[in-house]
Amino acid sequence: MLIGIPREIKNFEYRVGAVPGSVRELVACGHRVLVQKGAGEKIGFLDAMYKQAGADIIDYAEEIYQRADMIIKVKEPQPAECKMLRENQVLFAYLHLAPDPEQTKLLQESGCIAIAYETVTNAQGGLPLLAPMSEVAGSMSIQAGASALEIVNGGRGMLLGGVPGVPPAYVLVLGGGKAGTNAARVAMGMGANVAVIDNSLQRLYELDLRFGSQINTIFSTRDAIEKHIQTADLVIGSVLIPGGSAPKLVTKAMLKSMRAGAAMVDISIDQGGCFESSHPTTHENPTFIEEGVVHYCVTNMPGAVPRTSTVALNNATLPFSLALANLGYKKAMQRDHHLRNGLNIANGKITYKAVAEALHQPYTPAEQIIGE
Repeated sequence: MLIGIPREIKNFEYRVGAVPGSVRELVACGHRVLVQKGAGEKIGFLDAMYKQAGADIIDYAEEIYQRADMIIKVKEPQPAECKMLRENQVLFAYLHLAPDPEQTKLLQESGCIAIAYETVTNAQGGLPLLAPMSEVAGSMSIQAGASALEIVNGGRGMLLGGVPGVPPAYVLVLGGGKAGTNAARVAMGMGANVAVIDNSLQRLYELDLRFGSQINTIFSTRDAIEKHIQTADLVIGSVLIPGGSAPKLVTKAMLKSMRAGAAMVDISIDQGGCFESSHPTTHENPTFIEEGVVHYCVTNMPGAVPRTSTVALNNATLPFSLALANLGYKKAMQRDHHLRNGLNIANGKITYKAVAEALHQPYTPAEQIIGE
């Protein structure tokens, strides 16, 4: 198979779809890999390293999209990239389609086979290709929140861990999954007072076992959220509905009850955000203030640490990339229903139910596209 790795063009996105080690594995399996010039340069993966791994270096993305059977990316294709995709060409990347009707429409019009990292599953019921970035985003959310609390950024002027004689900040984490757990771990490591709200008693039990008296676990209800955000200095939103839009757990009305200068970090912003007041921001302009509360809503948080993020992501995606290349997408998905769960759009049809429901569009089961 001819595989293309274009350079990412989203603002402040320096990750790359395949590292040289991944390219070497693909080439060793008999595939050809086209890498756009400079695709990994910003994070230390030079063109010479890709050449040594067996890749062909291509100057322009247009040629890669024209020639490749499969495109491996990190972030969702931008409109110009969507228009370069073609019928039956496989796209393997983060897509986050539920809050993005424009991208969905363009991918449908292209006729491509769009496989989303974030909906591929595993035997443990997890999301193995989302997990590495959730871990990075969770850890980063506390760094971002700590910065947002500084007075120069509109915050309360608090140090998360406090100092002797001064109490620490109260960090409230909404959602105890991969991102939320990493946020809680880092916040505790910085000395903050931490609570996690989740609607799974099993997950709360697991967090209690892991962290003990360092953490306060709370079952999720509207009443609980309303009560605890009133005293929170930093709120981390990390809830997830696989492939679907994030629920709005904190309403605009609730903001009025929060402390002036409190901060909120919406890790769920890629799926539309779990704060009603959220809207996407960038690394260049990461925050805004509403009702006196600092909001951090950067849509590609792991992009701030692109080398770490790229290597972690490649470790997870490579087995699936190899399966798609070795077998073709239909046979690979017939053999692995976890990979099949990643199929979001095929031949102009939406094949992931949560996306179809979020966008109020018809749903076509993936099995109808690829067969049993």
